[in-house]
Amino acid sequence: MPVSRRCLCCVKYLMFVFNLVFWLGGCGLFGVGVWLSFTQTEFSSLPLSFPSLSAANLLLVAGGITMITGFLGCLGALKEQRCLLVMFFVILLLLVLTEVTLTLVIHIFHDKLDSKAQGELKEGMKIYKSEPGLKQSWDNVQKMPCYQKARQWLLDNISSVLIFGVCIGVVQILALVFSMLMYCQILCAEKHLD
Repeated sequence: MPVSRRCLCCVKYLMFVFNLVFWLGGCGLFGVGVWLSFTQTEFSSLPLSFPSLSAANLLLVAGGITMITGFLGCLGALKEQRCLLVMFFVILLLLVLTEVTLTLVIHIFHDKLDSKAQGELKEGMKIYKSEPGLKQSWDNVQKMPCYQKARQWLLDNISSVLIFGVCIGVVQILALVFSMLMYCQILCAEKHLD
């Protein structure tokens, strides 16, 4: 067996295992999103500029995209299909660029986002008694830790959140490298067969 073929075989199974884990992670995110969509209904009447940006909906979308990406990577690796590997690469590259963009936007505008969220919640308190759904949502929120406690927890644990984010970024970049490496190995093997 030539060296290039052994290298392709190694990369193939690394890609498959990585993408299987990626797909399982997507299933987990999707499952948590479904669970949250059924358990957070008592908060659904809280005033938000973008009600579709609830934690449940974001996890459903992220889980779905992760599952599709993992599936494309698994199938592309096993079948050694260049088209699937390119689709995997493009989707993953778009995800990485989106994550970097969102991180920068949140970092740059965190004060504005914080004050806007507080302002919207205060506006919701003004119409507390006039809307029964909103009243129920606020009553449920009062049983939970207040906004400042949740914000403080995030600030106290920001280093853990950042480490987690960096680890995910490194894994995604490695996946990009492996997919292109495998693509090039397949292309090289096909040229040698001709």
